[in-house]
Amino acid sequence: MAQNEPTWVGELDRLAPLHDLQVGTGYRAARLLVTVAGTPQGQVTVPMRDGRATAADLAAAVAPLGPPAAVRGAPTSTEPITVVIATRNRAESLGRCLRSVLASDHPALQVVVVDNDPVDESTARIVDTFASPRVCYVREARRGASVGRNRGLAEARTEVVAFTDDDTEVDRSWASRISGAFAADPALACLSGPVLAARLGTPEERAADVALAWNKGFVPRTFSMAAPPSDSPIFPFSPGLFGIGANLAVRAAQARAVGGFDEAMGPGTPTHGGEDCEFMVRMVLAGHTLGYVPGAYVWHHHRVDQAALRVQLEGYAVGLGSFLAKVALSPQGRAAAMRRLPAAIARLRHISDREAGAGDAMPADADQTRTRGLLAGPGAYLRSRRAVRRAGGTVPALMPACSDAPTAALHRDEVLTP
Repeated sequence: MAQNEPTWVGELDRLAPLHDLQVGTGYRAARLLVTVAGTPQGQVTVPMRDGRATAADLAAAVAPLGPPAAVRGAPTSTEPITVVIATRNRAESLGRCLRSVLASDHPALQVVVVDNDPVDESTARIVDTFASPRVCYVREARRGASVGRNRGLAEARTEVVAFTDDDTEVDRSWASRISGAFAADPALACLSGPVLAARLGTPEERAADVALAWNKGFVPRTFSMAAPPSDSPIFPFSPGLFGIGANLAVRAAQARAVGGFDEAMGPGTPTHGGEDCEFMVRMVLAGHTLGYVPGAYVWHHHRVDQAALRVQLEGYAVGLGSFLAKVALSPQGRAAAMRRLPAAIARLRHISDREAGAGDAMPADADQTRTRGLLAGPGAYLRSRRAVRRAGGTVPALMPACSDAPTAALHRDEVLTP
């Protein structure tokens, strides 16, 4: 099916009776998240005729996923959780996100909205409209998503803290399943989950969905230096393997112990991105176990025009270049990364090929934009790091000061075997 066709996005519960699906006549396909009692089994794309797919069409599309009985329900827990949303000047988007978080089925959820260097009171006014005792508004004078997340982490009083962005809508059971994953596995220090496209109506949204590839599938995984994944020859320096900051949760004590997020990286800084990847890599290098939990999913509103998509893609390239610069600035990290250089180059080629196949809405100069961003990243990180340190901010070292086991693992040949 051509990926440039307008696509409706929705969910399909396999335990509910199947009925014909009728949506707007402008849609040529439907992207459906297939769930079993709320736990994702997979995604399918169904052709539509005049905005309609029959029950038989739906049944044929979901059949290859296997029987519903094979799906193991995602664990849930009512252990308290804090959700942190760092935002700046996007009140309407924040309102949509906050509405979804407060619709959670979790009974002990608190929300910290961190308003980073606001230009007006629009964010505070949106928070006030909810009039919820579960929501705490915090004004943070310094700009940057990492600053906001660190402030939220400092404000939180729960063992588990989850992060999402203001351009997402979280699933109703997102927080309960995050709590459940931590309760089920005491070794987990950090986890992420699928980030799914909320809309695929415009060519730019569909191109972003392919190019960014934020959905890492629906198979639970764990990552650690003690058990490196066989499918990532550049592990642990694996951008995107663990997930992204739009859907991230931590045990607060472990996150604070590694220094939180690098405030020289991420949106709102000259580096534009890379902070979530760097944080998760640093958690792994510190000896912690990371998890990927398919049941804890969020919906992301992609950029709807080419200019915004271009800015986003260039920002991610600068962020990746900044992350690589931080690795290079660490003697141990640099030595380990150099041995992974051929695999890293192959990974960059894979990203280039994926973007090239993302459709006509991709900027024509996407390759050049990525190259410019990667080359600009090191200088951006150095400038940002100096500024953050002058301001007394947080710039944690990539490698922990006392971490013999992870450091030794970086030098084991078996870690390098794909």
